[in-house]
Amino acid sequence: MGNLVHAEPAAELLAVIRLRRGVVGECRRVSHIVPLPARGPIPEELVALCGAVILPAQAEVLDGIAGMPCEACLARQARRACRYLA
Repeated sequence: MGNLVHAEPAAELLAVIRLRRGVVGECRRVSHIVPLPARGPIPEELVALCGAVILPAQAEVLDGIAGMPCEACLARQARRACRYLA
């Protein structure tokens, strides 16, 4: 997967992904924030910050938040960023 958005000091990368067209209806194709390991293979299941489980074959990687963002992912990332800055 490419288009990584942010690197955390804890050797973790964040990607913005959404389900591909046709996997779910358009109203469920929200942009999720997904932590990825900095090294090694992509996991068989991607777990978004909101808890949504997404299969890599069903996902598309975005250059950034596009379309409708997952509000739960955004809220959790904001809390993570505040902890990092503290």
